[in-house]
Amino acid sequence: MPRSVNSVASRNRRRKIMKMAKGYWGSRSKVYTVAKNAVEKALKYAYVGRKLKKRAFRRLWIARINAGARINGTTYSKLMHALSQEGVGLNRKALADLAMNHPDTFKAVVDSVKK
Repeated sequence: MPRSVNSVASRNRRRKIMKMAKGYWGSRSKVYTVAKNAVEKALKYAYVGRKLKKRAFRRLWIARINAGARINGTTYSKLMHALSQEGVGLNRKALADLAMNHPDTFKAVVDSVKK
Protein backbone atom coordinates (compact mmCIF):
# COMPACT_ATOMS: atom_id res chain seq x y z
CA MET A 1 0.00 0.00 0.00
CA PRO A 2 1.42 3.42 -0.92
CA ARG A 3 2.29 5.94 1.74
CA SER A 4 -0.33 8.65 2.30
CA VAL A 5 0.92 12.05 3.48
CA ASN A 6 -2.11 14.29 2.88
CA SER A 7 0.05 17.05 1.45
CA VAL A 8 -2.92 19.30 0.63
CA ALA A 9 -3.96 19.62 4.28
CA SER A 10 -0.35 19.95 5.46
CA ARG A 11 0.38 22.71 2.97
CA ASN A 12 -2.80 24.57 3.88
CA ARG A 13 -2.00 24.32 7.57
CA ARG A 14 1.50 25.70 7.01
CA ARG A 15 0.24 28.40 4.67
CA LYS A 16 -2.26 29.54 7.30
CA ILE A 17 0.50 29.89 9.93
CA MET A 18 2.80 31.72 7.52
CA LYS A 19 0.01 34.09 6.58
CA MET A 20 -0.59 34.87 10.26
CA ALA A 21 3.17 35.49 10.73
CA LYS A 22 3.33 37.99 7.88
CA GLY A 23 5.03 41.18 9.05
CA TYR A 24 7.01 39.49 11.82
CA TRP A 25 10.73 40.25 12.00
CA GLY A 26 13.38 38.01 10.44
CA SER A 27 12.96 34.26 10.51
CA ARG A 28 9.72 34.60 12.48
CA SER A 29 8.05 35.38 9.16
CA LYS A 30 10.16 33.08 6.95
CA VAL A 31 10.80 29.76 8.74
CA TYR A 32 7.73 27.66 9.49
CA THR A 33 8.80 26.21 12.85
CA VAL A 34 9.88 29.62 14.18
CA ALA A 35 6.76 31.27 12.75
CA LYS A 36 4.55 28.63 14.38
CA ASN A 37 6.04 29.39 17.81
CA ALA A 38 5.73 33.14 17.27
CA VAL A 39 2.10 32.89 16.12
CA GLU A 40 1.22 30.60 19.03
CA LYS A 41 2.66 33.08 21.52
CA ALA A 42 0.97 36.00 19.76
CA LEU A 43 -2.39 34.24 19.97
CA LYS A 44 -1.88 33.68 23.70
CA TYR A 45 -1.12 37.38 24.18
CA ALA A 46 -4.19 38.28 22.09
CA TYR A 47 -6.41 36.06 24.26
CA VAL A 48 -5.09 37.60 27.49
CA GLY A 49 -5.24 41.08 25.96
CA ARG A 50 -8.95 40.78 25.25
CA LYS A 51 -9.53 40.17 28.97
CA LEU A 52 -7.20 43.01 30.03
CA LYS A 53 -8.94 45.43 27.69
CA LYS A 54 -12.21 44.95 29.57
CA ARG A 55 -10.50 45.73 32.88
CA ALA A 56 -8.75 48.79 31.43
CA PHE A 57 -11.99 50.23 30.06
CA ARG A 58 -13.81 49.67 33.34
CA ARG A 59 -11.01 51.55 35.18
CA LEU A 60 -11.25 54.39 32.64
CA TRP A 61 -15.03 54.62 33.04
CA ILE A 62 -14.73 54.69 36.83
CA ALA A 63 -12.12 57.47 36.66
CA ARG A 64 -14.35 59.54 34.36
CA ILE A 65 -17.44 59.03 36.51
CA ASN A 66 -15.45 59.95 39.62
CA ALA A 67 -14.18 63.14 37.98
CA GLY A 68 -17.69 64.13 36.93
CA ALA A 69 -19.10 63.24 40.34
CA ARG A 70 -16.52 65.35 42.17
CA ILE A 71 -17.30 68.32 39.93
CA ASN A 72 -20.92 67.92 41.05
CA GLY A 73 -20.08 67.71 44.75
CA THR A 74 -20.06 63.97 45.47
CA THR A 75 -17.76 60.97 45.08
CA TYR A 76 -17.85 57.92 42.85
CA SER A 77 -18.77 55.50 45.63
CA LYS A 78 -21.55 57.70 47.02
CA LEU A 79 -22.94 58.30 43.54
CA MET A 80 -22.95 54.60 42.62
CA HIS A 81 -24.57 53.70 45.93
CA ALA A 82 -27.27 56.35 45.44
CA LEU A 83 -27.88 55.16 41.86
CA SER A 84 -28.33 51.57 43.01
CA GLN A 85 -30.65 52.66 45.86
CA GLU A 86 -32.82 54.64 43.44
CA GLY A 87 -32.82 51.79 40.91
CA VAL A 88 -31.27 53.80 38.09
CA GLY A 89 -30.23 51.30 35.43
CA LEU A 90 -27.36 53.22 33.83
CA ASN A 91 -24.16 51.23 33.53
CA ARG A 92 -20.65 52.63 33.98
CA LYS A 93 -20.04 52.94 30.23
CA ALA A 94 -23.14 55.10 29.79
CA LEU A 95 -22.41 57.19 32.89
CA ALA A 96 -18.83 57.80 31.73
CA ASP A 97 -20.10 58.92 28.33
CA LEU A 98 -22.54 61.31 29.97
CA ALA A 99 -19.82 62.66 32.29
CA MET A 100 -17.44 63.31 29.39
CA ASN A 101 -19.68 64.41 26.53
CA HIS A 102 -22.92 65.61 28.17
CA PRO A 103 -22.05 67.22 31.52
CA ASP A 104 -25.45 68.90 31.88
CA THR A 105 -27.26 65.56 31.58
CA PHE A 106 -24.78 63.96 33.99
CA LYS A 107 -25.43 66.79 36.46
CA ALA A 108 -29.17 66.12 36.17
CA VAL A 109 -28.59 62.43 36.92
CA VAL A 110 -26.42 63.29 39.96
CA ASP A 111 -28.96 65.83 41.23
CA SER A 112 -31.82 63.33 40.83
CA VAL A 113 -30.18 60.86 43.26
CA LYS A 114 -28.48 63.37 45.55
CA LYS A 115 -30.09 63.88 48.94
